[in-house]
Amino acid sequence: MIRYVLKKFMFMLMSLFFLITATFVLMNAVPGSPLQSEKATSEQIQKNLEAYYGLDKPLIVQYGVYLKNLVQGDLGISMKKKFQAVDKIIGDSFKYSLKLGLVSIVTSVVVGCILGIISAMYHRKFLDNFSMILAVIGLSIPSLVIAPVLQYLLAVKIEAFEVAGLNRPMDYVLPTIALSAASIAFIARLIRSTMIEVLNSDFIKTAKSKGLAGHLIVWRHALRNSMLPVVTFLGFLMANVITGSVVIEKIFAIPGLGKFFVESVSNRDYPLIMGITIFYAVILMISRLLADIAYVLVDPRIRISGGKAGK
Repeated sequence: MIRYVLKKFMFMLMSLFFLITATFVLMNAVPGSPLQSEKATSEQIQKNLEAYYGLDKPLIVQYGVYLKNLVQGDLGISMKKKFQAVDKIIGDSFKYSLKLGLVSIVTSVVVGCILGIISAMYHRKFLDNFSMILAVIGLSIPSLVIAPVLQYLLAVKIEAFEVAGLNRPMDYVLPTIALSAASIAFIARLIRSTMIEVLNSDFIKTAKSKGLAGHLIVWRHALRNSMLPVVTFLGFLMANVITGSVVIEKIFAIPGLGKFFVESVSNRDYPLIMGITIFYAVILMISRLLADIAYVLVDPRIRISGGKAGK
């Protein structure tokens, strides 16, 4: 297991290096200066700002300085946020994305599993068809449509929820639904298809013939064997949800990481773009690694030896 994790970690570092390099090159390939603004500034002020951010140096020198600072844990200073440190901006905003993300992950897994179990147990019956209709709707309608519709109907018209912000526990309801809809639908379909296959397996028939209660068969045997695809998907889900949704945070005015990422791209705030991109990448890679480890823990038949997973 240790050798496997170390090997994965080395691949993570290589991938992160290539991502940093590609992002740095693409940003600097855009014509114009990131320090250009609507307010006219003197040529001397522009030169002073370029010298402060190191933009007056050759591109290869800028890249080397950035890598050196990154290794030391310095993500740089924002060009547009009143000279705030990038790591402070990320730290202050990520807590909102993390809270919303954790609630959305739990909601996605719990509701998705329940819908999938119901569909599998009542295969080709009304509850199965109804659950799959909900799943199709969740997969078909993007969050950027679900969010404003929920906001208009439940916050503006009925006034049952707040329009924006995360000040109270109830304020999590609408953004969580919008953020989790597609994940719930995907997990429900995964559980349904896998569990239908598992329920028709020989060991399930043997358990039934021994008189084991139906709910015990589902929870002890069928569900555990049906969770493997969900565990695989969970790595992507954690990365996408914990970091927060750019669209959802924008619609509900949540001061999360996604909001600042959109603003950094619009403002061409190079240090903030690089910092958030790296932060996103690290979370994605760690989530994938945790998903691989969880895959082994969920299914004891799988063992890791010599850096490879096998049965």
